[in-house]
Amino acid sequence: MNVLFAGGGTGGHLYPAVAMAAELLKLVPDASVSFAGTKNGIEASEIPRLGYRLHLLPVRGLKRGGSLRAILANVGILIDFAGALVTAGALIRREKPDVVVGTGGFVSAPVLLAAQMMGRRTLIQEQNAFPGVTTKLLSILASEIHLSFSEAQQFIRRNKGVFVSGNPARSFTLNSREKALKRFGLQQQLPTLLVFGGSRGARSINSAVLKWIDAITERANLVWQTGALDYERISQQVKHSGRLWIGPYIEQMGDAYSASDLVVCRAGASSIAELANTGKPSVLVPYPYATGDHQRYNAQALVGTGAAMVIDDSHLDAPEAQQIVLDLLHDPHRLSAMGASCGRLAHPDAALQLARRIIQLAKS
Repeated sequence: MNVLFAGGGTGGHLYPAVAMAAELLKLVPDASVSFAGTKNGIEASEIPRLGYRLHLLPVRGLKRGGSLRAILANVGILIDFAGALVTAGALIRREKPDVVVGTGGFVSAPVLLAAQMMGRRTLIQEQNAFPGVTTKLLSILASEIHLSFSEAQQFIRRNKGVFVSGNPARSFTLNSREKALKRFGLQQQLPTLLVFGGSRGARSINSAVLKWIDAITERANLVWQTGALDYERISQQVKHSGRLWIGPYIEQMGDAYSASDLVVCRAGASSIAELANTGKPSVLVPYPYATGDHQRYNAQALVGTGAAMVIDDSHLDAPEAQQIVLDLLHDPHRLSAMGASCGRLAHPDAALQLARRIIQLAKS
């Protein structure tokens, strides 16, 4: 069996593909698995590090907006896309994949399109509640489309072969709350707020929490992943105590979720999948510059089930934002109900189920 994964640029597009590949190799150890990506995406370093073959294609994303500069840039990008399509076609002929799996990012479009033009089986895995352009256009000819949110179905112009399978997310070993709090050196009797914004951090969230920190740690614990860019600045401004753990990155994320009663974070697809799989209530702050404002759609999918609340990025400075977080953190009955609602959205075996679908497509 030969499977080609196309996707990357960001971890949100790459790691679902990596999770599927790992499950696929558990089921079919002699399968041939490779990835297509770009030299500027996260895949350029991650895929070789993980031991997979990587095929590089010259492709860029379209510029948004109607300015003359954007229009002129897009002319060049479309020319590049034509070249990438030719390169992708040569890759398909050379590798002869049984299935091509697209997970989003610039590179997935030419590879999926080339595969479809050449009659290869294709599977699209869409992470967000608002599908990207590649998914919406190429889903018409895809063998199967797998969505992370049922809300995304309204944007897909077909019904057959469309499944809500969840988003393959990182798996964690969850400990008891007591053990997790001990690992972070925090107080057992207090509720715990977990804040993170990704490995690089989220400056607007960090700045808000810096203002809230005294009010938070007066009656609660705080586990705060600042991201590498903000850590030095913030760590010099906070008063370290037995109610605060702060760091640029949390290595043991399973313990962070185990310790937490409430999470404040962005509304990226991977984060939301982790929240669902761990059954954690959250206050989501959608990244306002995400393509197509897709994080807002992701957040609303949780809000609609009672699993989360949303604060706009531009409203983080308002006193009401702090009050929302503090009131919720100290309302155990509501936290319990929100956590239960979030857990009902979980797809903890998404990577395994998608790997099985890839195998079925290859056999067919």
